[in-house]
Amino acid sequence: MFNERLTDYIQYLRFEKRYSPHTLTAYTKDLQQFSDYLTQEFEITEIAPITHFHIRSWLAGIKGKEQTARTINRKISSLNSFYKYLQKHGVTEKNPVRQLHAQRLPDRLPVYLKETESEHLLEEVQFEEGFRGATDRLICEMLYSTGMRRNELLQLKETDIEWSLNQVRILGKGNKERLVPLSPVLLDSIRDYLQDKRKLEVHNCIYLLNLETGEPLYAGYVYRVVTKYMAQTTTMKKKSPHVLRHTFATHLLNNGANIQAIKDLLGHSSLAATQIYTHNNIDKLKEIHRQNHPRG
Repeated sequence: MFNERLTDYIQYLRFEKRYSPHTLTAYTKDLQQFSDYLTQEFEITEIAPITHFHIRSWLAGIKGKEQTARTINRKISSLNSFYKYLQKHGVTEKNPVRQLHAQRLPDRLPVYLKETESEHLLEEVQFEEGFRGATDRLICEMLYSTGMRRNELLQLKETDIEWSLNQVRILGKGNKERLVPLSPVLLDSIRDYLQDKRKLEVHNCIYLLNLETGEPLYAGYVYRVVTKYMAQTTTMKKKSPHVLRHTFATHLLNNGANIQAIKDLLGHSSLAATQIYTHNNIDKLKEIHRQNHPRG
């Protein structure tokens, strides 16, 4: 049965691949939607009868509802990963998703803060008083100074800080670990934060950051904090934790960092994912050329 295999697959992603809750929700939603479509339109509940025609029909219906190309591609990717799992476990020999083509995406350059804006965020913005304000400030500092993803920050433990080596161990996608340097200023901020955390009546000593109640942070809280304080420093429409990750990478590149080093710091699996930042760098070089060259 399709749904039984789907349940096994999601458990595999959760416990063996250790995917984030956000990713698990997305995969489950996409695959359950396809399962429901097969049942309602074709009365198919088994794996064997499914062909690429059924998948094309499903995607065509989604596209007709004005879903973006990015959404369509995510659903194709979810289904492709599911079929790879089925092949690996001998459930099916063929992967009908391979007969489909991904939708062409419009070019989207990463959005990032200017250096003056990031300095304003960390040096001039007034955070709340007390432990909550200290938590909010450290969230912004960690995201900008390390380029880590939101979920990586949520999973960060006190023991991941390597004080003697001035670095942090980050567990990224696919359970891959990477090391990112920490500046003396950031280490001092973390040290002060931990001292304040020890003064709470209830505190969580496992995760680095937690709420005043002692509970760990959660994704929605981090998002609200970043958007709240970014609103005080930029007029950009897009404000999110990922913008600080883009800012980290772009500022490194603009100040001469090697693209391979940036790839390693971000935890990208391939250089292609990192090369989007070179477009912003080229735009900056063009502007410098225009302003400074006699024939610019």
